Amino acid sequence: MPSEPGSRRPTDIPSSALAAFLGITFCITWGLIGVYIMAPEWAAATFGEVSGAHPFFFVATWSPAIAAVLIVGFHSGRSGLRAFLSRLLLWRGTSGWAVFIVLVLPLVFVAGSLIQGGPVLAPLPPEGAGAVVAVLFMMLLLGPIEEFGWRGVMQPLLQRHMAPIWAGLIIGVTWGLWHLPAFFLAGVVFADWHFLPFFIGNVTLAVLVTPIFNSTRGSLLWPMLFHWQLINPVWPDAQPWDTWLLVAVAVIVVWWHRRTMFSRTGAVTAVVPSRSASSPSAME
Repeated sequence: MPSEPGSRRPTDIPSSALAAFLGITFCITWGLIGVYIMAPEWAAATFGEVSGAHPFFFVATWSPAIAAVLIVGFHSGRSGLRAFLSRLLLWRGTSGWAVFIVLVLPLVFVAGSLIQGGPVLAPLPPEGAGAVVAVLFMMLLLGPIEEFGWRGVMQPLLQRHMAPIWAGLIIGVTWGLWHLPAFFLAGVVFADWHFLPFFIGNVTLAVLVTPIFNSTRGSLLWPMLFHWQLINPVWPDAQPWDTWLLVAVAVIVVWWHRRTMFSRTGAVTAVVPSRSASSPSAME
């Protein structure tokens, strides 16, 4: 069960660690990408042209997870890290959220694409379906890894002090600003997007994943699957219509879950779960 609001086990990390988490996260991402923005020719000549497959892009994307591991390891040691990672094993959730992730999210992208006269699915590249499958699995190692930080560390720390709706909004704003340098970076998909709809989308998505995170007792697996679906290369590029449709969906979800979204009762507040919370028997 989620810990009571405001409670903290001795092996858990303190709320003050949020500042260090954000500092590490932003320093890594903005530092690496900033080199390519401020000195693009030197960076390209020294480290190679940046792209979605460049090692620096992976490290920049993983910065929330890197910060999470460093923070948890520093405050809770190896046993704390093991307990933290055990949240990947919290796989049980409601069928309603499974339908939402598997069906509703794709329908949003398809509907957004159709509204602007686009295709139902993203066109196959010249390399064929095999290339799409390869990108799909590569994406599993990009965006979803962020959830170790955003949901693994930041969400519980904020929910110790505020209702989940406000925690989700703050994470969404932070998440959106964290992406900002990528919009000034040539060679990645962000260069072709507009920041404002993307930013609003980040805030919306952070709110949407909040009840999923809390209802699964702090699972990392479910938010990772949610994130993976968002960057699935099969779905068409529907910006900005997908953002506006997601806002409408988020309003419905928040209203439906208003009892838990606007109350700290039942909110997950432990970064390092207790042994009972992460054991198989606790998942029954």
